[in-house]
Amino acid sequence: MEESYEPKTTTIAETEAYLAWKAEEPDGETTYHLELNNVTLHFFKEEWKEFLDLVDLILDEDL
Repeated sequence: MEESYEPKTTTIAETEAYLAWKAEEPDGETTYHLELNNVTLHFFKEEWKEFLDLVDLILDEDL
């Protein structure tokens, strides 16, 4: 059986202008991606966790 070198991608959330998705890479690493209009941010798992912690702190702020 041939080994696949293509990552398995999954959409996490999507709006009209933004997309969050993850890729399970063939080497076992999971990467996370945010597409914000014409900018894409790429995160490793530890960076994604820290980013989500930051978003939680932002959401907890009294606006």
